[in-house]
Amino acid sequence: MEAAVHPRSALRVLIADDEPHFVELVKALLAEEERIELVGIARDGMEAVELARAHEPDVIVMDISMPVVDGIEATRQIHKRDPDARILILTGSSTSADTDRSQTAGVALFLTKDRLDSHLVASILDLGAR
Repeated sequence: MEAAVHPRSALRVLIADDEPHFVELVKALLAEEERIELVGIARDGMEAVELARAHEPDVIVMDISMPVVDGIEATRQIHKRDPDARILILTGSSTSADTDRSQTAGVALFLTKDRLDSHLVASILDLGAR
């Protein structure tokens, strides 16, 4: 199998989610878009912080509920090092508490997982253009 060839200007994306089936779904959606290059997958919030530092992605797709460090705390840590980091929070919950905590941490966009199929790629491309 040949590796996908991405244009030089492809958006570099990091996925941070601990649910393997969900990660596979996100990977499949991103693979259909040639303007996006997947640069890493983090299985917990601490790994997301480390991979963000190592790969400097253009956009980070981050789950809220993850082991070790949750997505909101990981976002805070990433923003402390890189205030311009563009992080899209994905969650199964849309409570106002989650939304408020996400915004306080510096999340650029909040997307519920039930809207993933119809909004994820467009949301990533939008964030990458900012």
